[in-house]
Order: sequence, then structure tokens, then C-alpha cells
Amino acid sequence: MHMLNHPDLGKAMTLSRSGLRDNHRRSLARFLLWVTGLALMVFATLQLFNGYPWVSAVEFVFGGLAFVGVARINHTPHFERWVYGYLFTLFSFFIVIMLLPDASMAAFVWVLMMPVLAYLLLGRREGMMLSVPFMILGCVVYVVFLSGIEGLSSAEFVIDFLNMVLCSSLMQVFMYMYEARREEAEQRLIEVAQTDALTGLANRGSFQSTLTRTIAESERSNTAFALVMMDIDHFKAINDTHGHEAGDYVLQEIGQCLQERLRTTDFVGRLGGEEFGLILRDAQPEAAYELIEELRQRIAARKVRLGGADIAVTASFGLAQWPEDGRQANTLFSVADQHLYRGKRAGRNQVTSSFNTQPTQEGAAAGGEG
Repeated sequence: MHMLNHPDLGKAMTLSRSGLRDNHRRSLARFLLWVTGLALMVFATLQLFNGYPWVSAVEFVFGGLAFVGVARINHTPHFERWVYGYLFTLFSFFIVIMLLPDASMAAFVWVLMMPVLAYLLLGRREGMMLSVPFMILGCVVYVVFLSGIEGLSSAEFVIDFLNMVLCSSLMQVFMYMYEARREEAEQRLIEVAQTDALTGLANRGSFQSTLTRTIAESERSNTAFALVMMDIDHFKAINDTHGHEAGDYVLQEIGQCLQERLRTTDFVGRLGGEEFGLILRDAQPEAAYELIEELRQRIAARKVRLGGADIAVTASFGLAQWPEDGRQANTLFSVADQHLYRGKRAGRNQVTSSFNTQPTQEGAAAGGEG
């Protein structure tokens, strides 16, 4: 269960839908609606004088809708629907303008704007799915437009058509490649922000976010879970005796051991220093205790090679059960921490919870400091 691929990682800090965050997308959409509304009002007036009253009427109507969108776009919970409706209507309008009998060749430049707007507002996948059909339709309309130009030779026809197809294709490819590279870079940043560089586990911030989310999910489903605090015994002595590189190696080995034993639904993170946190979902108190006790034994039996010798490393665990020990994150942390240090004072190398507070003989015999 490699933590970089764990389903919980990335939920607290998800990839943006496009290269813009949601608030930036809303700001861009609001600006575009302002521009569209003003432009449509101007064009509607010109079309009226140009002898196209039906086009003018349509432009006035959609210009008014654009201004309604300006007022609502920042607050609507249906932002995606607004974006789809806006882009579909805008792209359709581009095609209609190109089909007008007196259409100018300059009108076809809007075909190249389609992928830019679609990718910025919808992202790579949805942007491509919406813009490609309209761009193909725009190229078809361009063929019809060229065929209506008198005196245009077949060579000139092919050159003009290929220019449109090439520019459209390059714009589509460039936007797709940009979005793909941006998503990869953003994913790497998210992984760096959410993982501990030494062990590859979730870091403290990611762990706390996952705990908060787990509590919310458990409140809805009324499903029990356990929060576990774990501390490597005598870790300071390991650093003092074998050096900090050896201490880092022990942390990596323990992190690997935790990942090997826990279920795919469980979550583990390094909280700092030699302290780790675990979330055991859908686990009743007895089952959680048995799982962690088995994990304690596995760690104790795992030999770590330091300085040419194999040494045993042990760990102490404190369990807090939701909801019996608390319903809030800070309460669960406090209870688990109290159990952890009760076990360390009682001899270390043991699991302590509200359901089993007596030290084991194995743990009590360990004794010592650190």
C-alpha cells in the first residue's frame, strides 16, 4: 500500500479542474460574460442597421442573458452548468456568424479561440470534448465559405483550407499538451505537499485532514474507527549510538512495516520525529486492538541492520476509539496520546487503550528511557 497512491491522499488538496482555481475560473467567466454582453449589444445594433433583424434580436436576448450571468456566476452552486451553457451557446453563435451570407473571413478567427476558452474553463478532458466538434464544424463551414468566393483557384482553395486546419489542429494540440503537463506538475506539487519526504507516508497536515474527513464520514454512517498514536521506543538512543542516518533508516523501515500490514482502508502518516499516526476505519475496539497488537509484534520481530549488527526495534501504541473516547479530532488525539505515554511509562513495547490499560509483561520488562 504505497502512500502516494493511497485514495485518501489528494482529497484535501485536489487537482484543479483546469489551470485556474475555482475562484479564478469564476472571475474569468464573469469577465467573459461582461465582454460577451457588451459585444452582443454593439453587434445587435449593427446587425439591425445591416438588415438582419432576426440576428439582432437573438443577440439582444443573449446579451441580456450574459448580464444575468454576470450577476450570478460568482455565487451559483451550478457553476459547471453555467460554463457549459455559456460555451455551447457562444460556440454555436460563432458558427451562425460564419454562416451569414455576408460573413467576413475575419469571423473564422474565432475558431481558434474555442480550445483556449474551453480548456481554461473546463480543463483538458471536457475542454477537448466540447471544442473539437465545434472546431471541425467551423472548418466545414470554412470550406463552404471558400467555395462561394468567385475567382478562387483550386490551389488557393487548398492552401486557405489547409491553413485553417493546421492552425486549428496546432491550437488544439498545444492546449492539450499544456494542460497535460500542468496536471502532472500540479500532481507532483500535491504529493510533495502531502507526503513526508523521508518515509513516503502522509505528513502531519495530510493526516489531520484525513482524520477530520474520517470523522465526518463516520458521523454520517455511524461507523466506528480507531485513531492510533505510535512512538518508536528508545529512538534517541538509536540516534546517539548509531547516528542520524541510522535513525532515518529505522524510520523508513518502520514506515515500510506499517504499510505492509495495514489494510487498504486504513491510513498512516508520520506526525513528526519518531511519532506516527494510524486511522483504522470500520474497526470496533477489540478488532482495532488485535490489529495493532499484531503490528506491535511484527515490528518487534523485525530486525534492523545497523552498524553491521541486527537490532530489534520496538514501538508503543496508544488507541482512541470513535465515538467512545471522543467525537472531535483534538479529543481523540489527546486520548490516544495519553494512552501512548501511559504505555511508555509502564515499560514500552505495548498497546494501550481504554479497553486494555494493563501493561503486558513483555512491555513491562523492556523498561528504560527514551
